[in-house]
Amino acid sequence: MRVIHAAAGLAVVLALTGCQRTSMGGFSSQDSSPAPLQAQPVPSVSSNQLPDPTGNTSQFPAAPTAGTAIAGGAQAAGTQVAAAGGGLDVTKESMVGNWRVSSAGSSCDMFLTLTNLGSGSRGGTRGCAGELTAMGSWEVAGKQVVLKDRTGNAIARLYKTADARFDGSTNGGQPVSLSR
Repeated sequence: MRVIHAAAGLAVVLALTGCQRTSMGGFSSQDSSPAPLQAQPVPSVSSNQLPDPTGNTSQFPAAPTAGTAIAGGAQAAGTQVAAAGGGLDVTKESMVGNWRVSSAGSSCDMFLTLTNLGSGSRGGTRGCAGELTAMGSWEVAGKQVVLKDRTGNAIARLYKTADARFDGSTNGGQPVSLSR
């Protein structure tokens, strides 16, 4: 038992002898900290009243009306999207796995699992841009696949258009395609 205590004590002594001071000045009593930064002049700040956003609305596009067409042949009615004509049946099990995503001219990866997360199943994206970066879950609702953000809000809706292909759009109107 004493051999173990002696070996442990020797290990501690050896470890402490390996420690060294990392400052540049050695052991001198001079302060080796860098000199403080000098204050720099700051330009003056001006303030003005912002224009009334309800006054001149010519700089904004017209608000969409109910039934306005969006990419993918779907119809917008608020945040609800009607099924695309001829949408194929979808099962949750067929969605599980890796998908290649095309959206807004770029491509990225999407991973879908059956692990429960809130009202949907866990999912995520890698290398995506725009609204799809916030994707955290998904669910199958009828013939559509709904992609949701991490708080459970729908961010995109997709419909099966071929055996290993889904097409739809984000809430912002960007077309989205999934393929394997």
